[in-house]
Amino acid sequence: MEQYRVPARPDLDCISGALTPMVVAAAARRARDVGVGIDRVLAVCGVMSEERYLRAFANRLGIRYESLEDTPRAACPLGDDLMVETVAAGLLPLVIDGAPTHVVVARAVTSPSMKARLLRAPGYPTSIRLTSEARLAAFVHRHAGEAVADRAADALARHQPEMSAASTPRCAVAALAVLSVLTILGVWAWPRHVHDVAGTCLAALFVSWSALRLWAAANAPDFYRLRDHVDDAELPHYTVVAALHDEARSVGGLVAALDGLDYPPEKLDIKLVLERDDAATRAAVAALRLHAPYEVIVAPDRPPRTKPKALNAALPFARGRFIAVYDAEDEPEPDQLRAAVACFRDHGPELVCVQARLTIANADDTWLTRLFAAEYAGLFDVFLPGLARHRLPLPLGGSSNHFVTAVLRQVGAWDPHNVTEDADLGMRLARFGFETAVMASSTFEEAPGHFGPWLRQRTRWFKGWTQTWLVHMRRPWRLWRDLGPSGFLVFQLAVGGSVLAALVHPLFLAVFAAALASDGSRPTALLFGFYGVACVAGYASSIVLGTVGLARRGLLSRAWVLLTIPVYWLLLSAAAWRALFKLVARPFEWEKTPHGLARTWRKQG
Repeated sequence: MEQYRVPARPDLDCISGALTPMVVAAAARRARDVGVGIDRVLAVCGVMSEERYLRAFANRLGIRYESLEDTPRAACPLGDDLMVETVAAGLLPLVIDGAPTHVVVARAVTSPSMKARLLRAPGYPTSIRLTSEARLAAFVHRHAGEAVADRAADALARHQPEMSAASTPRCAVAALAVLSVLTILGVWAWPRHVHDVAGTCLAALFVSWSALRLWAAANAPDFYRLRDHVDDAELPHYTVVAALHDEARSVGGLVAALDGLDYPPEKLDIKLVLERDDAATRAAVAALRLHAPYEVIVAPDRPPRTKPKALNAALPFARGRFIAVYDAEDEPEPDQLRAAVACFRDHGPELVCVQARLTIANADDTWLTRLFAAEYAGLFDVFLPGLARHRLPLPLGGSSNHFVTAVLRQVGAWDPHNVTEDADLGMRLARFGFETAVMASSTFEEAPGHFGPWLRQRTRWFKGWTQTWLVHMRRPWRLWRDLGPSGFLVFQLAVGGSVLAALVHPLFLAVFAAALASDGSRPTALLFGFYGVACVAGYASSIVLGTVGLARRGLLSRAWVLLTIPVYWLLLSAAAWRALFKLVARPFEWEKTPHGLARTWRKQG
């Protein structure tokens, strides 16, 4: 047993009687190689819980372990909002028996530098107590739960009301009312002129939207794969968050995918955010018997009931330097976190968000999933990379976004009242002067295979894009100043143009058909030309984007489905008009997309 001799160290001596020398030595080597405390290694391996280790470690140092179970609220001199910050800091100030006391968590106290300071601290050991991450989080939830809920649901609307969609329904109703009145008056007074002017302007906007997409396709960079392997000890701590609602079928696959990430689990901090009344998903998670690095958080039972509110509920408890967001059905490539770290490392501090490429794995299920796959290939493999290459603002996808945690908190995190919080956050980051990149790593997702779920999902997307446009256009001159002329144009076309194109497309087709059947007068022929060019440009841009994207995925043989784009666009128009109604009637309703229904699953590209 001589080869397993453990050096005399407080963090090892405290467990020498509880574990075999071989286990202690192996855990010590792993802790050294990864650059974490031995407590983290033991907890992730399931050998010893964080609390059991800390009790032993505190006893070895001659200080007290504080469970915080019976600690009253009055013992903490901080207000509720500041108390929430103690979780990320890992340090809770208390006043116990009239004496100032600091309760610290494992990640702080088990580092060599902190141990050295502890042993030299004035008033040690009475001024320092230890606790676990879970105990500190539970203390904050118990005594500052309302502050956590308030941050999750209302902080952005309160601190940055002009950046929140909380009040956009009134704006939407007012804008629609004014537009409707002006249109009616214009048609009544000058029917032909209004028709011609409006049609020409819409056609020009439609063509501009198509031109932006083709320009992005021509400027999309070739992707490169992660080549340099970063030592585990140099990797930062990484938080992963997944908001789960009615996902009992999918949670097992998500956990398997996260377990397969090529990243030291000791440096992962995985939050699964569940809804209080979602018994099925909570039971499915409980059946998995998860331990570190997993943590279950229950979202505050306060409206609105949306994914961004659930993500906000987890943010105060995020311990990683970076934070990634995944959906329940996601299967990221194993190297994705390492690729994101390399991307952040290779760029300057202005890069605060990295978007992975989303791709559809169940494309073979139905016609809808095939078109969905082509659409995603055009968006994430061509359009967004083309924008990112020129440092233009990106409407983010809803999953596989990687953020600098501190900056995410700085800009107000996700808007809980916006049902496409991803696109909104991408624009807000750009307005604050930050940049977003697109990396090569892919995340495989499930697309809805039938019209009902697809329609509800697309309705939510169109409604959210409209919310995003209304929010950022409250002060157009300020948006122009924040984004610059090119960024302002991209915002108008990529966000507003996508919605408007879907809304006016059936009108364009109707006028186009009427012009074909007309007497061929010069004004009619001119309008026919405008509308015809607009429709052809729109179809062409979609086909080009999809074809290039599928080619990059090695799926060019599936490009035939793009010939049915005209039919698909009519379905998109139905979703856009439904979204406009929903924006007025139920602006914050989150129409859930069911997952776990895929019949096929092919990872390619």
